[in-house]
Amino acid sequence: MFTLAEVASLNDIQPTYRILKPWWDVFMDYLAVVMLMVAIFAGTMQLTKDQVVCLPVLQSTVNSKAQPSTSGKADVTTVETTTGQGEEASMRTVSFGSAPTVTPDIPLSRATSSQYQPTESGQEPKKEQKDSSGRKTNLDFQQYVFINQMCYHLALPWYSKYFPYLVLIHTIILIVSSNFWFKYPKTCSKIEHFVSILGKCFESPWTTKALSETACEDSEENKQRLTGAQSLPKYVSTSSDEGSPSASTPMITKSGFKFSADKPMIEVPSVTILDKKDGEQAKALFEKVRKFRAHVEDSDLIYKLYVGQTVIKTVKFIFILCYTANFVNTISFEHICNPKVEHLIGYTQFECTHNMAYMLKKLLISYISLICVYGFICLYTLFWLFRIPLKEYSFEKVREESSFSDIPDVKNDFAFLLHMVDQYDQLYSKRFGVFLSEVSENKLREISLNHEWTFEKLRQHVSRNAQDKQELHLFMLSGVPDAVFDLTDLEVLKLELIPEAKIPAKISQMTNLQELHLCHCPAKVEQTAFSFLRDHLRCLHVKFTDVAEIPAWVYLLKTLRELYLIGNLNSENNKMIGLDSLRELRHLKILHVKSNLTKIPPNITDVAPHLTKLVIHNDGTKLVVLNSLKKMTNVAELELQNCELERIPHAIFSLSNLQELDLKSNSIRTIEEIISFQHLKRLTCLKLWHNKIVNIPSSITHIKNLESLYLSNNKLESLPAAVFSLQKLRYLDVSYNSIALIPGEIGLLLNLQHFYITGNKVDVLPKQLFQCVKLRTLCLGQNCITSIPDKVSKLLHLTHLELKGNCLDRLPATLGQCQVLRKSGLLVEDHLFDALPPEVKEALNQDTSIPFANGI
Repeated sequence: MFTLAEVASLNDIQPTYRILKPWWDVFMDYLAVVMLMVAIFAGTMQLTKDQVVCLPVLQSTVNSKAQPSTSGKADVTTVETTTGQGEEASMRTVSFGSAPTVTPDIPLSRATSSQYQPTESGQEPKKEQKDSSGRKTNLDFQQYVFINQMCYHLALPWYSKYFPYLVLIHTIILIVSSNFWFKYPKTCSKIEHFVSILGKCFESPWTTKALSETACEDSEENKQRLTGAQSLPKYVSTSSDEGSPSASTPMITKSGFKFSADKPMIEVPSVTILDKKDGEQAKALFEKVRKFRAHVEDSDLIYKLYVGQTVIKTVKFIFILCYTANFVNTISFEHICNPKVEHLIGYTQFECTHNMAYMLKKLLISYISLICVYGFICLYTLFWLFRIPLKEYSFEKVREESSFSDIPDVKNDFAFLLHMVDQYDQLYSKRFGVFLSEVSENKLREISLNHEWTFEKLRQHVSRNAQDKQELHLFMLSGVPDAVFDLTDLEVLKLELIPEAKIPAKISQMTNLQELHLCHCPAKVEQTAFSFLRDHLRCLHVKFTDVAEIPAWVYLLKTLRELYLIGNLNSENNKMIGLDSLRELRHLKILHVKSNLTKIPPNITDVAPHLTKLVIHNDGTKLVVLNSLKKMTNVAELELQNCELERIPHAIFSLSNLQELDLKSNSIRTIEEIISFQHLKRLTCLKLWHNKIVNIPSSITHIKNLESLYLSNNKLESLPAAVFSLQKLRYLDVSYNSIALIPGEIGLLLNLQHFYITGNKVDVLPKQLFQCVKLRTLCLGQNCITSIPDKVSKLLHLTHLELKGNCLDRLPATLGQCQVLRKSGLLVEDHLFDALPPEVKEALNQDTSIPFANGI
């Protein structure tokens, strides 16, 4: 037999699962426990006291004609009566020559043996004694035991015998059905994770903080509405309203305190402070909730299983009720038994009593009552399951009560679990919704970020860049720390790989900010912040992967001077570049596009009249259409790098104001078109480096104002005399070619200050080279030079001399007469430097500030 502890273990659900047990499941569990107690009580009573007592049913006249006794002896009849407790009483009646007289009107229950006195033949029997009553039988004790056992199995209805066991089995089935969804492997794992995450979300300090701040924000907004929030100081733009962002522009229209450039407002302090450990735990919870939602929302197995087990319990209730009601009346105290063992007993019919009948009937009625209550609850559960769509859950009420308006509605098993939790306590779902909100997650990131990146830490990361400007570079953060905007002396701000970057109104404090870098950072700005950037920002760098990452407000910055766009702008997306909006950038002077263009977008002509510098760096994609260049009459600097150009574009020759042309890293083989550069009177710098140029045409002499000529990394084998007719040439770079000879005409370049011929095949230096007394930089490395003439001492302004990688065996001692040259500017092998005279080495090791003190 089962013990109570063993059976109760079937209903042993972890205490943490109680949040998924609605009131009807809890109530049904209690009903099941009561039914279990009924079964155990009935079974115990049946095992200990259940039995049947039977007496034979006698005929009205038995052996009416008495037969004389032939033996002359007295017949002795023993009457045994078995009580419910197994006691026995027997009396012996002795009669002479006649059978006992049966009195049919005396009940069996009062039957006792009577004693007759012996009489002579023909005499009447004496009056019965006062203590003699009932009827006498011819059964002994063993026969009574036998017939009781026979009639227990034959006369007693089967339901009276097996009622406790049936109740036990039914109850166990109902208990299993109630908790099967907690035990089934496909569902219990999801339920376990859900309960674990839900408990952590409920207890997380972040939920309390988020909900508290929501209440604080609501109260602040109400206060502002009552006192007139519009009276708060805002940044006053110096420009007109023209160019303000449209409704589609990604702006942050968050209501609250605004910041003025003159008097910054103080933010409302947070209600609570979230320490680093709690913040990390909250971040982990956001990730767990995101993954759990993706895992659970794709199926509805838990819902179907719960519906299935509820249907099974309802069917079980109907089945139990139907067959149990028929057996209520079969449980009775008296039964008639016909065992058909007359040859053993001598009687055919017996009247039996069942001592447990009354108790069993009361227990059965109680059980039916419990089953009826259980069934009505099952019907209510089915009504609840099908009355509302439980596979959909809306956080509409939570969204209305909090500032987290982005909490998404969920579906399938995720929705069903939340519906079940609501039956326990709706506060669980409300707190859980905090971890479904991206706004909440962003707030957590902001708090954690501000906690980690304090003003002091940010100040340590501020550095000086090449332009001697104060620069701060923030890389791969979850957002922009608030303390950044307290660095009022910052000039350059770089934000890289910050997907949730937001620029608040507080940026209006940074009056020195002129340059902003957004590298894969589609930043959003508040209205006041945009007004400030529109009037103060001068340089903007935007690096992106997809054109959609370019913030729309970029094209509305009227005072912007320099714009750098770096990303994928292929032909299909050209119309999406946003250059159509560049017409608003009325002060734009420099446009730098690093992409994969096949043509210069026609829309760029909107800003062409006031552009002074255009830079296009392709990734090797061939730039075909260049006709738009003709309209850029004010362009002074033009760079077309890595555009697979094979010739100098003719459109360039129309740029009358062009001063610098850079055609680096193309496929130019010939530059015969260089004769057309004679129309470019202002051209002073020509960069044709990293191409495939074989020779320089003599027509280069027509570029009389040329001051810088870059021809490195080409295929030149000689330098024509025409190059040395450019009297204004100050910078000549022919490095990494195949030049074997430096012509003596180089001495004509009296203004030459920088000469690079590294990486060629030069073996002799002409004496005319040292007539270029203004030389400051002379790079002769990686050639075949065997000696350096002593006339190098004439180069009094020489500051950089490269000789490394040649065939030199010594250095001239006259190097010491190069007054500005120092060891740091002399690139040569160590053994050659060590071979110099001590006084030369001492001169080269002197402080570089001494010569300049003399005005050199």
